[in-house]
Amino acid sequence: MISPFSLQEAKLDDPTEKILLPPSDPNAEVQEIPGYKLVYGDGACPRNYRVYKSDSMIGVIFQHITHWSNGVDSLRYAEPADAAVGLDDFMNVTRVSKATTEQLPTEEELLDKEFDSLTNDEWERLKRYVPQAKHLVAV
Repeated sequence: MISPFSLQEAKLDDPTEKILLPPSDPNAEVQEIPGYKLVYGDGACPRNYRVYKSDSMIGVIFQHITHWSNGVDSLRYAEPADAAVGLDDFMNVTRVSKATTEQLPTEEELLDKEFDSLTNDEWERLKRYVPQAKHLVAV
């Protein structure tokens, strides 16, 4: 984990030093395994690697002396590919779970939002919305 102190220390030592190099950087230590790129972040034991799938970082895995692990489960993996796949599977399940439990805002809630912050889908919902006028009283 990078603490604010380590960030300050890195800035003082070498202002041009890059923290968290992307996998495309020629100075990054990259391990390629089928479907993933592991980019060394820091640490001696465990060594911390950021896991990239395509061009997106999906999380972090750790290389211990005797095994690999990831930050989302308590399993020990023999190979880095297994730790990366376990991390990826967890992230996919989390995305599906969040998508199925997330409630869309009601049209009344959308009307309370600033117009500039509405998405195209929210605009489309509002175009089709017909408010119920049963509680309105003519004055």
